[in-house]
Amino acid sequence: MTKSVGVLGCGWLGLPLAKNLVGQGYSVKGTTTSKNKLEILRNAGIVPYQVSLSEENIRGPISDFLKNLHVLIINVPPGFRGKGPKESYVKKMGLLHKATKQSPIEKVIFVSSTSVYGDIKGEVNEETTPKPVTESGKQLLDCERLFKEDENLQCTIIRFGGLIGPDRHPVTMLSGKKNVKGGNAPVNLIHLNDCINLISTIIKGEQWNQIINGVFPDHPLKKDYYTEEAKKRGLAPPQYKDDEGESDKKIDTCKLFLIKNKVLFTPIRS
Repeated sequence: MTKSVGVLGCGWLGLPLAKNLVGQGYSVKGTTTSKNKLEILRNAGIVPYQVSLSEENIRGPISDFLKNLHVLIINVPPGFRGKGPKESYVKKMGLLHKATKQSPIEKVIFVSSTSVYGDIKGEVNEETTPKPVTESGKQLLDCERLFKEDENLQCTIIRFGGLIGPDRHPVTMLSGKKNVKGGNAPVNLIHLNDCINLISTIIKGEQWNQIINGVFPDHPLKKDYYTEEAKKRGLAPPQYKDDEGESDKKIDTCKLFLIKNKVLFTPIRS
């Protein structure tokens, strides 16, 4: 039985995930790049480590963090949004992979994104060949392979769709915008609670060496969904262009995994 779990990256997803695992009785280690956050982790029952990844090195006690872990959860986004120079995510993950090789780690969950599928149209499932078009998607896919193809690791990849939850919903950025494209495209979202539930289920069920799309199984059209969500929040709905012929990918989640493990989802319509 898995007893010790390490969460590399205790941010929006990682911190509540780590707290949830503590509540289930796991011994949990967690990393943060901020010294001020160490006390927050400690107060939540998480053994805290200040660790920062760069292209050139890993700053902080990474060896101590990895020591005696049964499962490592890699939850570090590529960080290509925003302005300013961008470091190579592949190089960062390469250094992390090297560090795992010098540790007893055998089981890894790598948190990825459905962006690896690129602009593929229609139904997309775990058997679909990824065709990333963004730099973020390309580097994520390279890093997936780095851990997945390591014969000494049991690695499960989970590709999350758009993340929603407390204080985080795309409608807040779309509110009031005009001539928005893609109104007839399906949404591919997942709630924070479900992200935590899926990761926890993988650990408890020893579901290794898999690729799982983490997306809510309902896919309303964007123009319907975001209009409805804006009105619920008292926001101005986005105005979509008349593009009736436009389509996009609809991410199918792993039904066999969900049925086998009796996974239930939090509705994306609040």
